[in-house]
Amino acid sequence: MDHQKSAAGETPANAGEAWGDTGEKREHGGKTRGSTEESQGDGGETRRFDEENRENGEEGQGDGGKTRESQRDGARILNRPTVLLLAASLGALGGFYLLGPVVPLYAATSGAGGVGAGLSTGTMMLGTVLTEFAAPGLLRAYGYRVVMGLGLLLLGAPALLLPASASMLPVLGICLARGAGLGLVVVAGAALIAELVPADRRGEGLGLYGVAVGIPSIACLPLGLWLSEHVGYGPVFVAGAALSLLALAAVPGLPSRRARTERHGEVRDEVRDESHGEVHGGTRRGILGILRDGGIARPALVFAMVTPAAGVLLTFLPLAVPERSRGLVAVALLVQSCATPLARWAAGRYGDRHGSARLLVPAVLAAALGTAGLVWADSPLAMVAGMGLFGVGFGIAQNATLALMFERAPESAVGQVSAAWNLAYDAGLGAGAAGFGLLAGPVGYPAGFAVTAAVLFAALVPALYDRAARTPVRVAENSTV
Repeated sequence: MDHQKSAAGETPANAGEAWGDTGEKREHGGKTRGSTEESQGDGGETRRFDEENRENGEEGQGDGGKTRESQRDGARILNRPTVLLLAASLGALGGFYLLGPVVPLYAATSGAGGVGAGLSTGTMMLGTVLTEFAAPGLLRAYGYRVVMGLGLLLLGAPALLLPASASMLPVLGICLARGAGLGLVVVAGAALIAELVPADRRGEGLGLYGVAVGIPSIACLPLGLWLSEHVGYGPVFVAGAALSLLALAAVPGLPSRRARTERHGEVRDEVRDESHGEVHGGTRRGILGILRDGGIARPALVFAMVTPAAGVLLTFLPLAVPERSRGLVAVALLVQSCATPLARWAAGRYGDRHGSARLLVPAVLAAALGTAGLVWADSPLAMVAGMGLFGVGFGIAQNATLALMFERAPESAVGQVSAAWNLAYDAGLGAGAAGFGLLAGPVGYPAGFAVTAAVLFAALVPALYDRAARTPVRVAENSTV
């Protein structure tokens, strides 16, 4: 929901008079926390009002609450910790994307073929997924700085060992270590950006974060392929390592512990148990506990069904065309890499104003149709248009699913939500690459792309069910006010 509309007191769609009721509570002393509303999936807006309540009561001295609120809304999207987080993420994902299509190609051309290419991506995603299960606990124990720093180190340093041997065992070991680093970086980054931006501008903040982590894919995906052809694999591996390691310079400026804990000395969970330091209710639920909530599990499932196509296209599109056409593959990857972050940002802006739930079905359709077009990958028009359409759908799906999961979860569970979403992302990438490597051999690349598109069309089922499941809940909430 747009923060300007909220401040003006306009009644948003599907919220009824509940917001007005919350506003009255805020005016009459700000002591009513609205705990019942906040424990529900669609209570993100109420949480925002309550947070403003508490902050104005504790901090709003001298300048007045409205002035402080206006300054905060204007600055919190791009304050110093946010900029440093974006810089660290930019370097981390730069190193990842620069080597993304190069390492599988390195493995394939060293004698391992398509199976080796799929295993290299799949192994990296395995390391990422395993680490993401542990990441929320590490964030609670050691904080954002330590986790982000360790992630950047693991993502960058092992890449320096790739030129030493092209044998599959050491390559897979390096991929596993780099995957662990990626898992720490993405969980910490998504959780921290969700805490640093206002709740009613979270979609926009996540969109900005998506642009920052998408910029490396725009430049580095095609650049990695071009450099590997013109200067060889070794310099590309060194450059990828350097990008991640240089990003360590931004880590000291990040918050050490939870962003809201540092600002207010307290964090609230889904049962409004306020205490200094860490909360208990949300953090004890764990990743699997968070996913028992259907409102969170449905967008996670949709995203988990979309991401395998990204793993397939990143890994196998360079191998699906003759060597003379790899320049065209670089163009197609560039188009996709530009479309994805732009669509992610636009989806965030739209979602804040109109709701992210209505974006799930269009996102899946666009991604599915784009992937289906790659059945004719030997056609330059089909390849470039298909990758562009897939990029639009994938970007919308990234923002809409993550925004919905944060919106429907308690604030104390940002680490678990970030980990669950990134698990859906990276497990899908790895499963898609490994599975396609086994499938493409017997049936060929065009049939493999057709199967991938079919999986995407199947993701319409949970997307449509989510739309149907949420509608009666909102009507019931409006009718009880």
